Amino acid sequence: MPFHKTFGIDLGTSTVKIYSQEQDTMITEKNMIAIRNQNQVLAVGNEAYEMYEKNPSNVSVISPMAFGKIADVTHTEMVLQALLEKTRAEGKFGNTLYLAVPSDLSEIEQRAYYTIGNSNRKNKIYMVNKTIADAVALGIPITHTKGSMIVNIGAQSTEISVIEGGKVVLSKIVELGGKQLNEAIVNEVRKQYNLHIGNRTARRLKFSLAYLKEDIREARKIVGIDSLSGLPREGIIPSDMIYETILPVIQRICEEIQFLLERTPPQMMHNIMDQGIFLAGGTTRIPDIDWFISQATGQKVRLSSYYELCTICGLKEIIGNKTLQKWVK
Repeated sequence: MPFHKTFGIDLGTSTVKIYSQEQDTMITEKNMIAIRNQNQVLAVGNEAYEMYEKNPSNVSVISPMAFGKIADVTHTEMVLQALLEKTRAEGKFGNTLYLAVPSDLSEIEQRAYYTIGNSNRKNKIYMVNKTIADAVALGIPITHTKGSMIVNIGAQSTEISVIEGGKVVLSKIVELGGKQLNEAIVNEVRKQYNLHIGNRTARRLKFSLAYLKEDIREARKIVGIDSLSGLPREGIIPSDMIYETILPVIQRICEEIQFLLERTPPQMMHNIMDQGIFLAGGTTRIPDIDWFISQATGQKVRLSSYYELCTICGLKEIIGNKTLQKWVK
């Protein structure tokens, strides 16, 4: 048994990403926990997600994170410890955990991250700003940049940040992300078709039909619950309905990006205009979202191929590179 192991951890609202330095592997699991009668844990991670929207009334399937931050310390700790066990995190003298955290955390919020990472009182806990981790993965020269904007559109929040000289100089977390898009689709399908669908179905429609650039005429067959009869029924959902449904949320995200651009100092803005806006996060899998944001802001947009893995890939590089340790707290 190794005496010590090192892990990078990105706790997202939708998924938890864990990098094991010893095994040089990453795992991605849903950030969910299934509980019966408030205290009996039935499943965590992907196993809990399989129960989501299928669970009986005495079983709750929840995400302990909300809007990119810890909402329930106890359940977040349960999820993290269970997933660490899957990576065989049994260092004899504890482990070293690098936690990616949002910008501008309060002292209480920072303590919550420390608490969930140090449940056995043996672990060494380090925190890395998520924006810095994203910048490393995106190949931005952190120390030398004179102004770079990074937009991470996650499951329930969008973090918009400007970095300069190795520091986050402007940052704003907007409570808009993939889950709000899913909910909008659920509501619109119920309104137009008298059909109840789950968030999982809405998510599939979002990624398969939400064309933001080209007017592609497509449709998908889905199965939901009829609002009147309460029985299962099929429905055909067209792509133009999905486009019109998600458009207001995407436009609001663009407005928030423009808001921060207008407050960026001129010398940094010049560099952003030259480099373009860097875009990451799981919700950026929506077709042509980079093109849409570019049209709305008038700036070039550079979409990360890492998508939701951008932050954890940055943590991996930071853990393995001593010159990057200065950004670890």
